[in-house]
Amino acid sequence: MTDTSLEAVLRQDKLIIAACMTALTVMAWCYVLWLARSMNIGDMAMSGMEMGAGSHDMVMAPEPRSWTMTEFAVMFSMWVIMMIGMMTPSASPMILLYARVGRQSALQGKPLAATGFFLGGYLLAWASFSLVATLAQWALENMLLLTPAMTSASKFFSGILLIAVGLFQWTPLKDVCLKQCQAPIVFIQRHGGFRRHPLGSLGLGFRHGLYCVGCCWALMGLLFVGGIMNILWIAAIAIFILTEKLVANGHRVSRLFGLGLCAAGVWVIGRAVF
Repeated sequence: MTDTSLEAVLRQDKLIIAACMTALTVMAWCYVLWLARSMNIGDMAMSGMEMGAGSHDMVMAPEPRSWTMTEFAVMFSMWVIMMIGMMTPSASPMILLYARVGRQSALQGKPLAATGFFLGGYLLAWASFSLVATLAQWALENMLLLTPAMTSASKFFSGILLIAVGLFQWTPLKDVCLKQCQAPIVFIQRHGGFRRHPLGSLGLGFRHGLYCVGCCWALMGLLFVGGIMNILWIAAIAIFILTEKLVANGHRVSRLFGLGLCAAGVWVIGRAVF
């Protein structure tokens, strides 16, 4: 390939990276939609079996049960793919910046590690979070705080969770992590610049992903309130995360949202008590 041809290809890196991230996000959302539909059909079938058993039969209260390794693997995979669909769009400014600087460095004869390593590190951080989320789901199901449809089984629990997430939106940790996510250039400068070695790029992406997890982990707790497979709820959370990272006054948006969550939590608990 001639130098002119190579330069022409490199100039398209932004478009190529954007297309790859879009395809990755679309595939993740398609899987989540398919999984949600499959689970809804399963829940409807189970309800029909319970009704068909005879109206004179008493419906037994659910009992805690242990997951099999297969069930755990399925749930973990579900969380990982859901995080990819929700978080890849909000990471696009950083990833596109990496791709642009990589192109310029390649033209100067000092190529960086491929952008895929940085993206891989970012997604690895969210895969680690997915493991924690899967364990949390397992624990909540064993405490009978989640229904088989993976929604909150207790209004009191929902209210407490809403208030907790709302308060987190006002914490210094939220502000620090959000600032790191909002300013890609500042993040790169504070963490030693771009990397040429693949492992260095992977580690940089992982570190950026950890800041993103620190910023958004509590918001993912809202999935236990509205339903882990509630597509509208998932989309609403993803849109809010994207908004607070992209708008100039994202911290104000975050805090206003936190106030709204606290108010909603108090209202839900009030309904549960009275």
